[in-house]
Amino acid sequence: MKKVVLTLLLAAGLSAPGWAQTTFPNNGVADERPNLYAFTNATIVVDPQTTLTNATLLIRQGVIEAVGTNVTIPAGTVVKDLKGKRIYPALIDLDSDYGMPEPPQGAAGGRGRGMGGPPQYESNKKGPYYWNQAVQPEVSASLLFKANSTKADELRKLGFGTVLAHPHDGIARGSGVLVTLADERENAIVLREAVSSHYSFSKGTSTQAYPNSPMGSVALLRQAFYDADWYKKGGNKEQTNLSLEALNKLNGLPAFFEAPDRLGILRADKIGDEFGVQFIIKGGGDEYQRIDEVKGTNASLIIPVSFPQAFDVEDAWDADNVSLAEMKHWEMAPANAGVVAGAGINFALTTAGLRNKTEFWANLRKAIEYGLSEQKALEALTTAPAKLIKADGQIGTLQKGKVANFIITSDNLFSANNAILENWIQGKQYIVTAQPTADLRGTYNLTIGNRSNLKLNITGKSADKLEYQVVASDTIKITPKVSVANDLISMQVQLDRRNPGTTRLTGYRDGSTLKGDGDLPNGQRITWTAVRAGENVAKADSVRPVRKPEIGKVIYPFIGFGNPEKPKAEVMLIKNATVWTNETDGIMQNADVLVQNGKIAQVGKNLTAPAGAKVIDGTGKHLTSGIIDEHSHIALYSINEGGQTSSAEVRMSDVVNSEDANIYRQLAGGVTASQLLHGSANSIGGQSALVKLKWGASPEEMLIKGADGFIKFALGENVKQANYPNPNQLTRFPQTRMGVEQVYFDHFYRAREYDNAWKKYNSLPAKEKAAAVPPRRDIELDALAEILNKKRFITCHSYVQSEINMLLKVADSLGFRVNTFTHILEGYKVADKMAKHGVGGSSFADWWAYKMEVKDAIPYNAALMHRQGIVVSINSDDAEMARRLNQEAAKTVEYGALSEEEAWKMVTLNPAKLLHLDSRMGSIKSGKDADLVLWNNNPLSIYARPEKTIIEGTVYFDLQDEDRKREDLSKERARLIQKMLTAKAGGTQTQRPTFRRQRMFHCEDIEGVMAEGEEHQEAEQK
Repeated sequence: MKKVVLTLLLAAGLSAPGWAQTTFPNNGVADERPNLYAFTNATIVVDPQTTLTNATLLIRQGVIEAVGTNVTIPAGTVVKDLKGKRIYPALIDLDSDYGMPEPPQGAAGGRGRGMGGPPQYESNKKGPYYWNQAVQPEVSASLLFKANSTKADELRKLGFGTVLAHPHDGIARGSGVLVTLADERENAIVLREAVSSHYSFSKGTSTQAYPNSPMGSVALLRQAFYDADWYKKGGNKEQTNLSLEALNKLNGLPAFFEAPDRLGILRADKIGDEFGVQFIIKGGGDEYQRIDEVKGTNASLIIPVSFPQAFDVEDAWDADNVSLAEMKHWEMAPANAGVVAGAGINFALTTAGLRNKTEFWANLRKAIEYGLSEQKALEALTTAPAKLIKADGQIGTLQKGKVANFIITSDNLFSANNAILENWIQGKQYIVTAQPTADLRGTYNLTIGNRSNLKLNITGKSADKLEYQVVASDTIKITPKVSVANDLISMQVQLDRRNPGTTRLTGYRDGSTLKGDGDLPNGQRITWTAVRAGENVAKADSVRPVRKPEIGKVIYPFIGFGNPEKPKAEVMLIKNATVWTNETDGIMQNADVLVQNGKIAQVGKNLTAPAGAKVIDGTGKHLTSGIIDEHSHIALYSINEGGQTSSAEVRMSDVVNSEDANIYRQLAGGVTASQLLHGSANSIGGQSALVKLKWGASPEEMLIKGADGFIKFALGENVKQANYPNPNQLTRFPQTRMGVEQVYFDHFYRAREYDNAWKKYNSLPAKEKAAAVPPRRDIELDALAEILNKKRFITCHSYVQSEINMLLKVADSLGFRVNTFTHILEGYKVADKMAKHGVGGSSFADWWAYKMEVKDAIPYNAALMHRQGIVVSINSDDAEMARRLNQEAAKTVEYGALSEEEAWKMVTLNPAKLLHLDSRMGSIKSGKDADLVLWNNNPLSIYARPEKTIIEGTVYFDLQDEDRKREDLSKERARLIQKMLTAKAGGTQTQRPTFRRQRMFHCEDIEGVMAEGEEHQEAEQK
């Protein structure tokens, strides 16, 4: 193991001896110079709050010995006069892969399929490690670290002196190592090993099938944390697992989580909250879009300064392929760091994500131009990162006893005219910008041969960035071509414009005079001199207020039709409407509904509006409760975790995408709530998310609080992989319908034993319980045990009557109840058995013949089940159908001769019953949630259109606002397109627009899971 041999002294604040200590043998003449340097007359920025003028920095053996304006310089010190220059602490990057090995070439990383072969379900890592390759906390960056002089030099030129490095591979990535960027052997530059722990949602180079979704990544990490806790509490007596042992050793270290975007930050923090860990989260640079929610995590952030390029929108058709979200993010991304700082969030900056590291300073100055203060920028590159990794006793400031990591600059570090001249790391000098030996700026009397009436003006904002001008008379000013190397100077100038030709001069500096010889255009040899006549040093620029660029506003959500402010609940009275109550009052004519505090306060006639209430005239209109979609897949980043037979441990709530345009589209169709279901890739799917379609709210705000838990099961072709493209490569069980039955029996037997083990453990007397090893927490079996204990309820994807019968038999024999059969297109064949079991049905109105197992579907199915006393709802399973569910309900009138009221209940009250939400939703009754839709016509009519969609007293869709929103959207796009055209004309690099169609998920979508953080395209909202 590579270990620190000198810097442990630094961490302890001890003085280093006068010779270099090392455990390595010296096979030659020892070089034991004291390495004692004094940097005098400098402006020294000790830390972001402390700046000293005409000060001295004294370092010895790579450690700061003194800093101040009255420092005694010991004999034998090498003194460097830095008059006119500045010293800053060297910068720190906390998200680096410096010194880490490259990931193996050709790794599958996400598909779980190597070299076109069958899926890999087991880990191929040999040894007593965790079962999944994506969890590798045993990886130690200090063991892998190998210095790289080329990459170190690249970072040194930017002013960095220290980086926190770790392998960016996997979900649990192991420990990070803190290293300097000195060109020394690894033993000397490793400041601290195992300084941090690292996590992400990306499985990296793992070739295992599981996980294949973001929600699977969350579940895998949660299970690993629970396993580590069990191992610590006694599980290590039952087995040896080096991964779990390593995970426990990482406890207490600063924990870093790499999230892809602002919603990923919220997801990562939720995991941290569950396990009492406050992650330091590396974001994606879009935190400004959800700044309140991000601030609410209390997490410190690592912020990139990588900004998207402008799009080339000169071609109008190309411009149509760029979403509003992409355009606005291009404009607003540079303001992100300033917004984060303004919110009071602690953060550090990183070079990670840059297309080229050389973009760092230009982008950082752009961030400052857009609102980030210079002080905050310096903090985010020095003191903040040092404190986050608890290394502020070693690095981050220029104080006595700290590592001598500092940079020397020609100007203010953040000035566009600044040059980083030198980067000193552990007391070793690295030249970044070659400096002239003298400041040549001034006015000179120039004599070239027999011409003595010339002037030479040398100007510039700094001694290393000079401009030259030869003045032949008041009206003739000539710009020569000049090169300077140390004290040598070479100049080419065209003195006589009437007789063109170049005079070539070569010479040197002699004190304050420049002189030498040269050749005239005709070849005549001459001598020349330039005698300094006066100073010509540029005065410091007067301080001018920096005008922030004007940019658009954040909208919620950050896509087309987003609102500049989140909608708020109102007190409202809807008068004189036809009210479909779904209660004993039936359909009330000319009735009023009062909404207060997000609830329905009163239903009746001639109600009086409270003071300040908004009165809505419902004359000639129909008011209903909001449509509830029992089976939906919108607003999710992915829907199937198909890497295993059972994925009961995954939660759809972990991947709710509040930025999905389908939320708004479905509000426009009167939908107010949805069950977001796992897909049907496996027999036992994941846990549902019950949401209200609150346009602009965060994922957490969309979730229905206090709702019962549901889970998706599945039967049929999808589960047994009948439609798999290459059946010869199938390895996952089950592959037959009878195998599906066995899956249920096996998992529920295990869940019952697991549940009994916990009940037995929890019933132990306190003393015995304290001494006993608890059962291993298994979040997959937790979900199944909740079913047995009637705390979680099943929605089962189903088609064929034989399989419906099978699951009913399994449930009856094991003592649990199936809550809902969804799809259930052969439900009419077994409706009597369903009624006896007490299971509901959520069906399509008239889908049939789209695959073999639905060939017996009929449009009378819903009505026939209803007549057997089954609670029946009509669902969508389709983003487009969901906004027309009112028409789907109407089909039951046509095909089943149901009354209009019963038909309407199939998309309102009945799904509320199936989701155990009918006490709160599904009808218009005093005390229920004010989830209402005001229609311009009978809601079952094909001409009906919602005019207002209201959730908990808040209007989330208003038809009257549509024209204004479309106009605003068009204007905003036009403004941004013009801004991009101007940027391109000004020389800004652009990128070609790429067409990306929004993915509309269905149950069977098991491949091509959308990359997390990919922007959803609002194709219909441009």
